Amino acid sequence: MSSILVVQEGTQEQSANEKLPWAMDVSNFGDSPTSPTAVAIDETTDTTVTSTVFPTNSPSVSSNTITLSPLQALTIGHLYKIKVLFTIGDATYEPCFFVKCTM
Repeated sequence: MSSILVVQEGTQEQSANEKLPWAMDVSNFGDSPTSPTAVAIDETTDTTVTSTVFPTNSPSVSSNTITLSPLQALTIGHLYKIKVLFTIGDATYEPCFFVKCTM
């Protein structure tokens, strides 16, 4: 899972009962990101679960920070890859981070 597109913070943890609005500082890609979207993949089952874990999928931007809609309805023991697609200038980026549902 080592890649320049994976955030440095490593795998995050979240419980099945939590609803957390994860945020990503994209300053290392440039300034003023636009058009952010999020995709969630359950790595345990190799399925896209975006509509389940992001029922309101409308990320917002403030300066160089993209804040996702609350991540929720996770399954205990599963690992999720969260991909965030955004544009800066003429370039489109898609870094990701991982969330492990621990309890």
